[in-house]
Amino acid sequence: MFDKTALDTLAALSHNGFNVYQAADPGHAAEIILSEITPAVAPRVVSYGDSLSVRETGVLDVFRQDPGIEFIDTFEEGVDRGELIERRRRALTCDLFFTGANALTGNGKLVNLDMVGNRVAGLIFGPRQVVVVAGANKIVPDANAGVRRIREVAGPQNAARHGARTPCAKTGRCMDCKSPDRICNVWTITDKCWPKGRIHVVLVDGSLGL
Repeated sequence: MFDKTALDTLAALSHNGFNVYQAADPGHAAEIILSEITPAVAPRVVSYGDSLSVRETGVLDVFRQDPGIEFIDTFEEGVDRGELIERRRRALTCDLFFTGANALTGNGKLVNLDMVGNRVAGLIFGPRQVVVVAGANKIVPDANAGVRRIREVAGPQNAARHGARTPCAKTGRCMDCKSPDRICNVWTITDKCWPKGRIHVVLVDGSLGL
């Protein structure tokens, strides 16, 4: 059950123009996405930015297997990186784009950090509608706390997950490195959703993603 902090965060996000949804678990999040959000959007083209939280819902496989959907797979294994970059460019014109969030603030903002920029680019502009899936573990008091969370938790763990040869992957803490594998390149803070209702935030009760 969502605590007061989570409920207040959802209220703040709603006040800032985001559509918000409460999910009990990843399966419930998938149900919300497939039965509420997707029918309203009626997408023909679907894509995503890297997100463990989205993957845990299983919705990407549903769209991948739907013959009526053009699914732009931006992380398909065995595909040349140059081709994947081109797919990520095309993904910015899709109807429905899925991604996660590194932090959600108590005053209703999204804080994110990206390596290439395709994930945050899709969030802020391009795709007609966006779904953000995040666990309640991503909630922080404010944007400064969001930055700290990314430097101390999400950034190092994502670097290690991707096999990046960075100091943080070894120390577990941002060292503000100059490594060519550095994943900390593009910061975004989404204060408001514009146009109102374009971004749908599905908050999952409990810990989800990094």
